[in-house]
Amino acid sequence: MTSIAVLQSPLGSKDPEENIGQIEELTIQAAQAGAEIVLAPELFEVPYFPQTQDESWFEYAKPYEEHPTVERFRMLSERYRFTLPVSFFERATHTYFNSVALVSHGAVLGAYRKTHIPDGPGYQEKYYFRPGNSGFRALETPEAWVGVGICWDQWFPEVARSFCLQGAELLLYPTCIGSEPSDPTLDTRDPWRRVMIGHAVANACVVAAANRVGTEDKMCFYGSSFVCDARGDILAELDRTETGFALAAVDFTALRRYRAGWGFFRDRRPDLYETLTRCDTAKIG
Repeated sequence: MTSIAVLQSPLGSKDPEENIGQIEELTIQAAQAGAEIVLAPELFEVPYFPQTQDESWFEYAKPYEEHPTVERFRMLSERYRFTLPVSFFERATHTYFNSVALVSHGAVLGAYRKTHIPDGPGYQEKYYFRPGNSGFRALETPEAWVGVGICWDQWFPEVARSFCLQGAELLLYPTCIGSEPSDPTLDTRDPWRRVMIGHAVANACVVAAANRVGTEDKMCFYGSSFVCDARGDILAELDRTETGFALAAVDFTALRRYRAGWGFFRDRRPDLYETLTRCDTAKIG
């Protein structure tokens, strides 16, 4: 059995060290409780700054190759023997990305840049981030084959399927989502969960998502971090407000048998999926 932990915390401090320290402490607690794979929220170093357009936030971006937070958690993963995607604001020469680096047992296995960038009230990410160009590559860890998407990516079934076609058995989604400033009556928590649970069922894989909590400026983040299995059953979860971690135990050997038995990948018909690669799917005339 493999133990997976999702972390949840308020991350509204403008002092990155305070936010990073919270996640570090929760990570150590989860590892000491037996977690072998740990998932923290998206952009956990800083408040969710894309609520507005403010050029001063670009100062927080750093190159992937020498990012101090990635190195900090790499060392932590070596000490406590776990795997964790480190979410960070990446600067690549004059280009900026919303990225994660997957650290595992003292090594950096690779990085992923957020593919789908939202742009709307409260989520003005296109001002800060270029759409990612890293593609969907599953990475082998000592625990399982892992695919990592980032927040808005979790709504797209193509992302989940692409990672799983590359071998992913576990999908991890660091997330930053909450209230909608343009519509205070809209609560997206349940559909947010349902779409990821659907990915788990359709791809016979395990899915974990970690979100922040608390209020930052005009947004209230609704937590609700969870782990679900390939049947879509919730194995572990946190509520809308609590700070802490939740642990789930997964048998990846049994998962592989289950996945093979369903035949989702055997029965695919990619020769008929041409419309999935076109933007203009509507016919004229």
